[in-house]
Formats: sequence, C-alpha cells, structure tokens
Amino acid sequence: MSQVEKKAGLLRRTSSSKKPLKEKVVLMYDEIFAKEDPAKNNPRFWDELFLMKVNLEYLESKLESIDGEDVQCIQDNINSLFHHCVQALGEEHQIKVVNALQTLCALFRGVHQKNKSASGFDIINMLMGFDKAEQRMKDLMESLDSLLCGDGSESLKSLCLKLLLCLVTVTDNISQNTILEYVMINSIFEAILQILSDSSSRGQHGYDAVVLLALLVNYRKYESVNPYIVKLSIVDDEPTLDGMGMVVHQALTEYNRQYKDKEEEHQGGFFSALTSMVGSMFIADADEKLSVQTNEAILLALYEAVHLNRNFITVLAQSHPEIDIVPAPPTPTPTTPTTPLGTTPPSLDVINNPELPLDPNLQTSNLLITFLKYASIVMQDTKDEHRLNSARLCLIILTCIAEDQYADAFLHDDNMNFRVTLHRMPMRHRKKAVGKNIPSRPLVCAVLDLMVEFVVTHMMKDFPFDLYLRCVQIIHKLLCYQKKCRIRLHYTWRELWSALINLLKFLMSNETSLLSKHNIFHLALLIVNLFNMFITYGDTFLPTSNSYDELYYEIVRMHQVFDNLYCMVLRVSTNAGQWKEAASKVTHALVNIRAIINHFNPKIESYAAVNHISQLSEEQVLEVVRSNYDTLTLKLQDGLDQFERYSEQPKEAAFFKELVRSISLNVRKNVSLNTLSQDVLLKEFSTIS
Repeated sequence: MSQVEKKAGLLRRTSSSKKPLKEKVVLMYDEIFAKEDPAKNNPRFWDELFLMKVNLEYLESKLESIDGEDVQCIQDNINSLFHHCVQALGEEHQIKVVNALQTLCALFRGVHQKNKSASGFDIINMLMGFDKAEQRMKDLMESLDSLLCGDGSESLKSLCLKLLLCLVTVTDNISQNTILEYVMINSIFEAILQILSDSSSRGQHGYDAVVLLALLVNYRKYESVNPYIVKLSIVDDEPTLDGMGMVVHQALTEYNRQYKDKEEEHQGGFFSALTSMVGSMFIADADEKLSVQTNEAILLALYEAVHLNRNFITVLAQSHPEIDIVPAPPTPTPTTPTTPLGTTPPSLDVINNPELPLDPNLQTSNLLITFLKYASIVMQDTKDEHRLNSARLCLIILTCIAEDQYADAFLHDDNMNFRVTLHRMPMRHRKKAVGKNIPSRPLVCAVLDLMVEFVVTHMMKDFPFDLYLRCVQIIHKLLCYQKKCRIRLHYTWRELWSALINLLKFLMSNETSLLSKHNIFHLALLIVNLFNMFITYGDTFLPTSNSYDELYYEIVRMHQVFDNLYCMVLRVSTNAGQWKEAASKVTHALVNIRAIINHFNPKIESYAAVNHISQLSEEQVLEVVRSNYDTLTLKLQDGLDQFERYSEQPKEAAFFKELVRSISLNVRKNVSLNTLSQDVLLKEFSTIS
C-alpha cells in the first residue's frame, strides 16, 4: 500500500487512472452534510462515527465551506451531530469520548469561522438549535465537569481543557461569544479549583486551568455579574491558592530561565567577541536576539488573583528553594502543549513536588521575587506592543501590591530578607552589575530598585509616559506606608533622588515634543511631591539624620534643575493655554524646594568666600546644611501622604479589553487539537473495549 495522503481525507491512490478513495469517516461526514438524516438508512450511524478517527481538517473545512442557503437545509444534521457528541461523552468506551471531544472542537471552530459576521444567537441555533441549546450546553458542561473531576485518564482531562479553551477563544472578543453565557450558568469553577488544589492534576493541567480561569473571569466583566469573578474573590482554601501560585510561579520561572540561557549563550558566543573588538555599536541588535516571547496570559491570571482575592497576597510571600536553577526536563510529556518560548506550561517535577528539601546554602525564593525578575526583563524593552502590554500589566500588579496592607507588611519585614538579582538593561555608560554583590534586604528594596531602573533607562524619544506615571505612583504608595508605620528603610535613597531629578531634566529638555502627546506637568507634579514627601516626613522614615542631610545636599547640588523647572511652569501658568492649570499646580508644589535652595545657597557661597575655597567638598556642604536648619522656614503641605486607590473600571477597562483580545488570539493559535496527538490518544485507549 502506498503512503497515506494527509490532504482532506484522502486515503490512498489505487492507480493513476482511478479516483482517490476516501476514508470512511470522510464519507460519513459527507452524509451529515447532505440533506437527508444520515441515520435514516443506518440506525448505527452515530455509534460507528465516534469509533472512527476524527479528520479535523476535513470536518472544519467542510463547515467553513457551507453556502448560506445550504445552512438551513443541513442545520438539523449539524444539531444532531452536536447532540450525539454530547451523548458520546457519557460512553464507557473511551475512544468514543476522545473522538466526541475532538469533533466538538472542530464544530465550535468551524461554525464560528464560517459565521464571523453572524450574531451569537445564529451560531447557537446552527450548532445546537436555539430551543434545545440550554439543555445541550447543560449536558455538555456537566459531562466536562465529570471528566475533569473524575479518576479517569489524564489525557482525557487535558482534552477537556483544550475543548474549553477552544470554546472560550473562538471569537476575537470573548465578550461577544454568546455561548459563554451557558458556561457562566453551568459553572466549571469548582472543577478548575480541584485541578489546582491537587498536586498531580496541577502538574498535568494547571497551566491550561489557570489560563482558562483568567479568560472566563474577563467575560463581560464590566457589563454583568460574572460568577467566576465573584467565586474567585472569595476563595480562601489554602491548597487551591497555593496551587494557583505554583502554576504562575513556574511559568514565570520558565520564562526567566529561558532568558538567562539566551543571555549566557549570547555573551559566550561569537557576537560577544565581535562587540569586544568594535566597541558597543551593536548592543541594540544584540539585545533583540535576547527577546523571549512574553506570556500575558499567565500575567493576567496573576493580576486577577492579586486584584480580586486578598487571600492570594499571602501566596506571594511563601518561601521555597530557588527553583529557577533547576534545569527543565529535556523531553516534554505527550500531554504538554506545544507553545512558543516564554509561554511554556509548568514542568511537572517542580509542581508535583512543592515540598522540596531545604538546603541551608540554597537561596530561597517566592512568587514575588520571580515576578520581579520577570518584570525586570520585560520592562527593559517596551518598543514591542506585547512587551509594552506586559510592562504595563507588571506595573498594575505592583500597584495593587503596593497599596495592600498585608503585602506592604511583608515587603518591609526586616526578618524576610532576600537577594534579588534583577536584570539590567545594557547601557554604554555603566558597567554590568555583578549579582553576587547584592545584599540580602527586605523585598521592598527590590521593588524600588526596579522602579529606579525603569526611570533611568527609558528616557527616550518614544517616551512611555503611562509607565512612568505608574512607576512614580508605586514609589509614592510605598513611601506612604513607610511614613504611616514609621519604617526606617536602609535603602540608597540618593539613587532614587538622582533618577527623579534626571527625569525632570528630560521632561524640560523635551518639553515641546512631549507636550504634543502628554500632560508632562502631571508627571512633574508627582515627582516634585515625592521630594515634598521626603522633605516633610523624611524624619519619620529616612534611616538616619544623615540621610535627611543628604536629601538637602542633593536638592541644593541640583538646584539648577529645580530653578529651570520653576521658570518653565511659571511661564506656562501665566499664559492662557491648555496646560495653565496643570503648570500652576507644579508652581505651588515647588514652594518648599525653592525655599531650601534660596535658604542654603547663599550660606554655602558665604562659607566658601569666608574660607577662600573655590569648590566645597560634599562634607563641607553638609556641614553648612546641618548648621543652618534652625533658620529654615517651610510651609506645611496637605495631602502628600494621600493617594487615589487603584480601580480597574473605568480607567483600565480599554487596556484590559485589548489585552484579553490579544491573549485570546494567542491561545487560539496555540491550542491546536493536534497538540494532543490523535495517535497517542488512540494508542492509549485502543485496549479499552
């Protein structure tokens, strides 16, 4: 026999003069797409159909090729096929269940592909008949729930999740997928939780379960009461929340490991030798090669957990051995989906064994540390839309964390110290940091380091204004907590002050181009008020009196920047124009900074003149500052330690709608039914009668 042909159901050519023979299953599909009832002359038609290996390509293409007039003629047969698929899910014969699940996937995809412009009601009618849809979907969801929660085959459970992911993502905008109303009514939330709470099923299916949950939570979330949102917000079962955290942690860990491997490969290769010869002129090109595809789906799952469920905050801080040094298994199991770099589902060994032995010499980690490392990678390059979305989502997650009291408590806990190696963007004017020198500090230091790193490295023509706003707001929220709880954090605050002053310089240097797109006065106001926080309340949270002196030294040293800022905002605020009010607010906010500059500058100049010193040392300036505090008069400014709490609706609604659309398209592309090889499934169940 000659080799089987893959095209649209062709089996073999008997000779060059004869037509190709069709597989029996293809002939049976053709009967379904004829006008007659296929079971009319063959009562065993449906039993036989589900014993046949599904030809997905042929069935989907057949559905897509139906002409408008023919739809009405064969609708009863398609309804019948859907009905018998659902019935077959209850069969003891596992091959029938496998074939029924795959046929349902082809039905959902084929009908939606054919009817992209049709209403959701028309699609429901074509698939199952509108009058019977409620019962059909109830039966389908109950069968899937039973299969997911039962003791059956892991491959079947994986295929059930593939079917659900296929169903959720058949439309570009999941909120326009009317069939999901039935998924809301007949919830599989408990089945998803069961998968996540059990170490064995979590290892096999946790990734798909978490992504599915994140997508379902986003179905019409702003238009109606979504039961998945309600249920996720009240979960307090520790094993379930831990399980969700482990899945997210391992997916981010895998991303970090892939990036690290690429970075090491890049540094040790030919390109490294080339750049050492010709300088750093190719740095930008080299960095692009380090890109690893971002994973917005798993980030969205983390966001929904942090945002909706306060109990999940505890999961962020749970310590365990640093697992991103564990190499990934060389060969994935047959049930592992094939996905691009960076979207790899968690490897089974780590998730199945959360209680790894603790080596006293092994660095411990937690979900928050892994997330911060991930954020430090994706926030390096925001030119690509996916990475920009990932960076924005990372900052939104950090915003939620920064304003949560419990999260702030463990971020600032001096008894929970970690060495967090953040990735830093290669820049010509600074050396690459050596991770071994990083001290063990409270986690808030790593968050502040990440914010400072972003501020320093993204002052560019295509200015990510929105991300800068979020960075500065996160810093402010952390300072508010430190002021409120009188936490004296041992942090190199001068790096932050320097970064913020340089940011103000950048805003002024690019005033014209930036103002055509952004209200830079709003960002400038936030930056100035950060300095006002330090000036007004620094004595409650700066670690030493010397730190307070250094703050004044930095303001006086860089007085030209603040003087120029005052001139700019005064000019804009005294002219009628779009930015008059915004600039005026900055003018008022600068009152204490200007008072400090105007008070200390003459005294420093006088000290230099009296002592005949042309240029004072830092210590000499600090001495002048310390001895002249008493005569300094500052104004009390209200509201510096107040902030607007994060709210997704309405400010972030448009961002999340587009993000979910992008994730849905990506999941649809990656959830190929062939990732669970039909041959593997059929071989697994071939011995079952």
